[in-house]
Amino acid sequence: MPVTDSMPTMGKLAAAIGLGIVGWVGSELFRPLMPDDTNFGWFNYVNAGLGMLCGWRVTGRRLGFGYAQGFSAGLTGVAALVFWAVFLQSLNEMLKRALDNRYDGAVEGLTSMVELAAEYVLTMLDGTLIGTLLAGGVVVGVISEWVARRWS
Repeated sequence: MPVTDSMPTMGKLAAAIGLGIVGWVGSELFRPLMPDDTNFGWFNYVNAGLGMLCGWRVTGRRLGFGYAQGFSAGLTGVAALVFWAVFLQSLNEMLKRALDNRYDGAVEGLTSMVELAAEYVLTMLDGTLIGTLLAGGVVVGVISEWVARRWS
């Protein structure tokens, strides 16, 4: 890893802010797809924070190599955001259930976590949500590439 990969840049900041917004908007679009009695708590904040982290670490590191690479970097950032969001939200739900003594052991809890993640992914199969995430990733990638070129 080159030394400059760990340096803060305007492109990384733009990608972090952009994917944070995509994480928040995606969370708002996901809420109506869940049952009405779902307690979301910090759901939007966690996903926005994950978006910022993925924007900085995933998308931001792939900027500065052209607009096609920026396009791809934005989509890669959104894919990482969705993966980590599903992972953390299913982990959180599994831990809540584990504290209610619903599982007999750790393996049963981990199996339940995978089942919860699969349920969340199936719930996410909504055209508006998928379209918003893909379009948001492309826009964030292209704008971040422009910012990286403009202020480098």
